[in-house]
Amino acid sequence: MLPVKIGVSSCYWAGDPSKMLFNGRPLFFLEKSMSDFLFRNGCLVLMIPFLHPKGVKSTAFAKELDGLVLQGGVDVSPESYGEKPIKKEWEGDYQRDLYESDLVKAFVGENKPVLGICRGMQLLNVCFGGSRYQDINHFKPDAFVHRDAQLYERNQHDLEITSGSRLSKVYGGLLKAKVNSVHHQAVKDLAMGFTIDAKSSDDGIIEAIGMQQKSPDDPYCYGVQWYPEFQAGSLEGFLDPDVLLRDYIDAVKHRHHKKGMP
Repeated sequence: MLPVKIGVSSCYWAGDPSKMLFNGRPLFFLEKSMSDFLFRNGCLVLMIPFLHPKGVKSTAFAKELDGLVLQGGVDVSPESYGEKPIKKEWEGDYQRDLYESDLVKAFVGENKPVLGICRGMQLLNVCFGGSRYQDINHFKPDAFVHRDAQLYERNQHDLEITSGSRLSKVYGGLLKAKVNSVHHQAVKDLAMGFTIDAKSSDDGIIEAIGMQQKSPDDPYCYGVQWYPEFQAGSLEGFLDPDVLLRDYIDAVKHRHHKKGMP
């Protein structure tokens, strides 16, 4: 079988004329650990630019590619779920929200699997009608500090996995584990048609969600709040990141097989 072609949503740097980098020009970019994560699991990785040229639609990418992965990054804009930012630094990126939501709907419409990482999980929830906490500790002062700028991916907490959930099943019935934590926002109201597959043991913050499936042929749309690509290999007590990705790739290959592709 040929490598599966996975489209990855691009991060965007608007540019700054005062900076020397590319003479201040705006950039699309892909975080290296994400491409390494996908490449080592047999994927052909293609970054999908946004602010598409006139006439280029997300459906064109959804038809050509086998699946979609949403990168982490800047906050989801409160405007995307009907709120105003409480603080300027929480206003997020509304244009990226529109771009990624359009991609999600196109890929789900083609029954191509979608995996959301951190911001990507929150975007999935918002895309299908859910909402978010603009800042965890603003609304839950006693919650675990899920984003520590100094520790970054070394920040970690325990995870409670829902019994019988997809996440538990792919990890052989596991109900407890550890994950990294690099987010200050989180799912508040869960989107209809989704299930909660894991929560933070410390404060109940939602850490994994998935679109309900009645059969393996139903759309695969899944999100995790941690960054599996930041973890090199299987550390003791932590979820092996490659197990999660293999589940996603298996879903992609299943749809290949159903369509009679090589």
